[in-house]
Amino acid sequence: MTAEIISVGTELLLGDIVNTNAAFLARELAKLGISGFTQTVVGDNPKRLMRAYQQAYERGADLIIAGGGLGPTEDDITKEIAAEYFNLPLELHEPSWEAMQRLFAKIHPHIPIVTSNKKQAMLPKGCVVFPNNNGTAPGLYLEVNGKMMILLPGPPSELEPMFLEQAVPFLRKKTNSVLVSKVLKVAGIGESMVEQMVKPLIDEQDNPTIAPYAKLAEVWLRVTASAPSEEEAKKMIEPVSLKLRDILGDAIYGEDDDTFESVICQLLKERGFKLALAESCTGGMITSKLVNHPGISEVLHEAVICYSNESKTERLGVDAQLIKKYGAVSAEVVAAMAEGAAKSTDNCVGLSTTGVAGPGGGTPDKPVGMVFLGLHIPGKGNFTKELTLTGKRERIRTRAVVSALDFLRLSLMEEI
Repeated sequence: MTAEIISVGTELLLGDIVNTNAAFLARELAKLGISGFTQTVVGDNPKRLMRAYQQAYERGADLIIAGGGLGPTEDDITKEIAAEYFNLPLELHEPSWEAMQRLFAKIHPHIPIVTSNKKQAMLPKGCVVFPNNNGTAPGLYLEVNGKMMILLPGPPSELEPMFLEQAVPFLRKKTNSVLVSKVLKVAGIGESMVEQMVKPLIDEQDNPTIAPYAKLAEVWLRVTASAPSEEEAKKMIEPVSLKLRDILGDAIYGEDDDTFESVICQLLKERGFKLALAESCTGGMITSKLVNHPGISEVLHEAVICYSNESKTERLGVDAQLIKKYGAVSAEVVAAMAEGAAKSTDNCVGLSTTGVAGPGGGTPDKPVGMVFLGLHIPGKGNFTKELTLTGKRERIRTRAVVSALDFLRLSLMEEI
């Protein structure tokens, strides 16, 4: 089965609203083994919407899923144009109208429901109705002469639960396969190098398939299998996943829902360490990323943003003469920063950053994009790493964050 997602709303075309619905639907359709080759965004215009429906079926879509345009106003036309396309009359669906009245009375007990809301309960004859448990507009399923269409309300808080709770079980009965994916997450190696390393596997792929995706300072490898059941698909993925791990080794930091912060939190727990941060050029971005993980409080002891030289000396105990001799952006200073941070409590790992993020401030000896990472591990001493990063200021800082966390991860992995 192939599907086309049509997102309806002029506000989407104007960029007033980010189209998160299409991304959500694409992910969920893939899980059902339903292929999607085209996505369309169309404004609240009857002729253009009708043409979007026609073109989707002309392109070979078996199923259209349209989101948005089911509201009570005149420019909400998704359902009306669908009924016109299939030459079906609109009829009042009494259960939807009654549910709408009950919801309105509950939310606005002293205000009568307006007549225009009744428009939302006027549905194409013969459709399957998806009740809306989170709003007023019902969704629906139509099938005429082998052409299938699902209409969903636009707000994500209504579209997502309606699709998962009502459309997914319905669609499962109409498909004979599922798509299952596993994502392997790679850091420390660029996209072109990763692709070169795994090219032999990509060249021989059939089912499962391997697709690399470039992220900022990361590469994700999505391994996808099609099979009659989820269990069979997972069995097909496993040997391919093992081959990728053999090739890429420790560059793979996690899979699926793993994040740097979750992986590092687990490593710190296993090693019995706390973590203290001293951030200069990254300005708290490492700390911000780590605290995304709800369990990080067990291992994150302290974080200091030491942007000025005075902060480095006063808060971390870095020798002022060291800064004078080598400069704040240096391996010597970043090592002292990490060691100073680690002294904040017993058995603490110190991680530090310093660098030239730009756009100004660079010199021939220390150009924009030069970043130093520092690490202090109790009983092991200090370690540093120099980076040469490119791009604008935010890109340099973001890549420095990922590199620092990967430096910490790899170092902790050696601490067995």
